[in-house]
Amino acid sequence: MGRWQPGARERLEQAALDLFLEQGFTETTVPQITARAGLTTRTFFRHFADKREVLFAGEESVPDQVARLMAGAPPSLGPMEVIAERLAPATVELFAGRSLDYLLRRRAAIDAEPALHERELRKWALMSEALQRGFRDRGADDLTARLAAELAVTTFRVAVTRWLDQHGDPDLPAVIDQTLTALRRLTAKAPGNGSTPPADAAEVRLPRMA
Repeated sequence: MGRWQPGARERLEQAALDLFLEQGFTETTVPQITARAGLTTRTFFRHFADKREVLFAGEESVPDQVARLMAGAPPSLGPMEVIAERLAPATVELFAGRSLDYLLRRRAAIDAEPALHERELRKWALMSEALQRGFRDRGADDLTARLAAELAVTTFRVAVTRWLDQHGDPDLPAVIDQTLTALRRLTAKAPGNGSTPPADAAEVRLPRMA
């Protein structure tokens, strides 16, 4: 067996997901994963620190991806406009190279193991922290930066969950657009009566995505 086999990482991910779903995350061992993939444990540890990392590999790149998102937004855009205009391409980038089948199976494996739920939340926390830094760098005060970051993460999570629940139909950008449309309706309502927009509603309305 060659030292570096083409597609080894993908084979390990596939084998690990199969075993996680067949017998559970806790019961699955690294030797079982490598045996299923036809690889060695040494090869496994070249790609992953442990079996948990099979599900969360790439998490460390989230802050850099968010930084690129923020850097690419024109300085004239306010926080809500950044969310509306930059969220879809950033979200699609996060899932680049991952099939819908893989994402559905990954979610099922995580949902089935309570011990993984906290780790999944860590990804959203990293994203929120990176967004907060980005908004502050763009001149937002701490409160605005935190609110905008949490709103962006919530929108992202709701959209992705709906997209997976619908098995990818419509596509992810369309589901994000639908979610943002619902958010526009919510933020356009005046406090207290739920119908008339406030005088400064322009500050909270989200622009429509192209």
